[in-house]
Amino acid sequence: MVTFDSDAVNKLCSADQLELLDSIDRLRLQGINNYVSLPQIIVCGDQSSGKSSVLEAISGVSFPVQSNLCTRFPTELVLRRAPHIGASVSIVPHESRSDSEQVALRSFSERLPGFDSLPAVIEAAKLAMGISTHGKAFSKDILRVEITGPDRPHLTIVDLPGLIHAETKNQTLSDVELIKEVVQGYMKEQRCIILAVVSAKNDFSNQVVLQLARAADPTGDRTLGVITKPDTLTAGAASEALYVSLAKNQEVEFRLGWHVLRNTDSEKGTWSLAERDNEEVVFFQSGVWTQLPQLSLGIDKLRGRLSKVLLRQIASELPGLVEEIDGKFSACESKLMRLGAPRATGHEQRLYLFHLSQSFLTLLKAATDASYTDPFFGISKAEHEYQGHFRAVVQNLNQGFASTISVRGHYWAIEEAGGGHERMSRSNFISHIEELMKKTRGRELPGTFNPMIVAELFVEQSRPWEFIVSRHVKSVWDAACRFLHMVVDHVADGSAYRALQEEIFDPSMKDILKSMTEKTKELLNQHQNFHPITYNDHYFLDLVQKTRRERESTKEPKDILKEFFNVASLSSTNRLKEYYDLAELAEELTKNRKLDMSHHAANEALDCLDAYYKVALKRFIDDVAVQVVEGKLVSALENILSPVNVWRMSDDLVSRIAGESEESRLTREQLAKQLGVLKSGLETCKKFANLRIRGGE
Repeated sequence: MVTFDSDAVNKLCSADQLELLDSIDRLRLQGINNYVSLPQIIVCGDQSSGKSSVLEAISGVSFPVQSNLCTRFPTELVLRRAPHIGASVSIVPHESRSDSEQVALRSFSERLPGFDSLPAVIEAAKLAMGISTHGKAFSKDILRVEITGPDRPHLTIVDLPGLIHAETKNQTLSDVELIKEVVQGYMKEQRCIILAVVSAKNDFSNQVVLQLARAADPTGDRTLGVITKPDTLTAGAASEALYVSLAKNQEVEFRLGWHVLRNTDSEKGTWSLAERDNEEVVFFQSGVWTQLPQLSLGIDKLRGRLSKVLLRQIASELPGLVEEIDGKFSACESKLMRLGAPRATGHEQRLYLFHLSQSFLTLLKAATDASYTDPFFGISKAEHEYQGHFRAVVQNLNQGFASTISVRGHYWAIEEAGGGHERMSRSNFISHIEELMKKTRGRELPGTFNPMIVAELFVEQSRPWEFIVSRHVKSVWDAACRFLHMVVDHVADGSAYRALQEEIFDPSMKDILKSMTEKTKELLNQHQNFHPITYNDHYFLDLVQKTRRERESTKEPKDILKEFFNVASLSSTNRLKEYYDLAELAEELTKNRKLDMSHHAANEALDCLDAYYKVALKRFIDDVAVQVVEGKLVSALENILSPVNVWRMSDDLVSRIAGESEESRLTREQLAKQLGVLKSGLETCKKFANLRIRGGE
């Protein structure tokens, strides 16, 4: 039976550091590493670089090592302080595994009184992962080996599969990529300390681990290089000098520097850890390695370096860890609040809907009152968050409607007025009115017109209103639907959200759209199927008079002639008399104007049409905003999920909406567990957040 060498491991943990390391390990024990990355040591290197021997030397635990056999999976070695000595082996399945595979792998768990049976247990674990001669060569699953004892520190070290340079008959190209992906996944975690293991048996420039370490840690702040198998170098050879230069941090520079180990040789039989350490001490007492500082040589010094490096890494990462845990705690708490209390009984389900209704109405009132202080509304101006500012959305859509119908609402664009569907000069439109007057002539006196002519002209001129207002109503309704989706999604869990949309909100919104459409048609009917009515006398008369003044401001013929010929008068004494009788011409022009009574009446009708159209348009815009948007939509939203409506729901409907699915129940359990772990972790990390670590390497 392999015995424990507690002194070797204790090098990793001095008394003044123990409390901090214990706290980090407690977080790991609680499972917080499932939610955030914790500082740990990872051992990386090319295949057959001696990684497993490094892990064994650091931990003081002997693993079964065979020549030509490399690590086939990540091995997580967890050292824990406990009253009794023992070991356990389990499998942590990778998230890519199916649910059934994860259940099967998690069920693999073996407790060992010692290490004699460790090789057999590891072989059984490999088979459980599907690793065999005729099966797959590597796995992303983690083999977790826990070592407990009263003199063990709390420490986690991960040995990763060796990086493969090229495919072979036993190792496919997919194996090469899989191993690289696994190693890179661990390396990119910013809180991991990378032990980049390089074998002196091969040219270090060709070893993949250095390339990946540089990519994951460009500044080298968290990488410590480890040189193994220095005893394979030929004394005095150029390769030996090159590796000495590497160990001096001159070839590949890491801020944490390099370390040299002389590990056991499995081909020379079984060595105890004590024998291994003695052989290493003897080796570094002679040859070129005496040029290096003693702090960079041997496993004893490496344990001390790792102790300080790991402690500083933990201390430096604590503030960021606190922030990350705090953020995930808040997110988890929010998700749990959305799930609400358990909803197994009808009473619990209806109570859940009551609370949900209150939250819904609170946000709805805040949105319609333009009080955007709740965190729901956010502070970003992103389009999807702006949709939550419902009052702003409605106001902007109403304003856009008013602008559009003011510019595009009239069918005929008289002269250069622009905006209409069809263009027509004023003279042609007057002719159009005259023709219409002939067809509708009644008992009116000459120079006047039948009042109903204005009604017919208005119906024609307001023809585009229906399309414009229908599009506006649909736009406001769509905005309300998006807003409600956001609110319900915010206050309800997933299953309740879907049920509420299907059972309550979608049918209610369809009814609201129908009501809005009917009210819009009613308003259009009032304007287009009845004779013109307005009691806004002053505004209407002011518009008529203003239009007439603008039309009648045209100069008299005699004034036009005087300006054209640049004369003071049109009298007979004028020198132009011999050529033209200008006074007679002016009189003739004036006479023709006064005699065209039909033309005059058509102008009067057009003046009234213009004035009444403006009066009616302003009233219509306001009616749509007040009676359709506010009256039929905004004010109706609060009735969709009011407490009264919740009270009136049948038990069956309540169950369909608020009944908790198995998925929700499991989610609640997971979130509650996660919340407890994160809360404990947050308290622990805050306790040490301001810790300052002193001491060099």
